[in-house]
This record gives sequence, structure tokens and C-alpha cells, in this order.
Amino acid sequence: MADGKKRFDVKIGAKVNIVLKQDQRSGNLTLGIVKNILTNSPTHPHGIKVRLQDGQVGRVQEIL
Repeated sequence: MADGKKRFDVKIGAKVNIVLKQDQRSGNLTLGIVKNILTNSPTHPHGIKVRLQDGQVGRVQEIL
């Protein structure tokens, strides 16, 4: 299971846990399927930013 900090590991259609902007303090995770990858850089210390199929945007914490 990857941690979602490398863009290479995140694939469209993958099932992931993300942290939404409003959940960053609490650390609540949201489960979903990746629709778009929004981060352009190859890595990001807080996780690659993605949009889920339901439209929510957050940073990948784990790839399932």
C-alpha cells in the first residue's frame, strides 16, 4: 500500500483515502475513486491532490 506522496503511484480509477481541506486538522479520511490528478509535481510532502469521481478534492493519504 503506497502513501500517495508520489504522483507516479496515483492512478486514475484507483481506490484511495484522501484528506479533504476541511478535515486536515482532524485527519478524517474520505474513501473514493480518483477521477483527476491535480498535482503537477512528481512528489508532494502532504500527498498528491486529486479529484474523486463524486467531485470532492483532497490529498491522497493511502492508495488501497
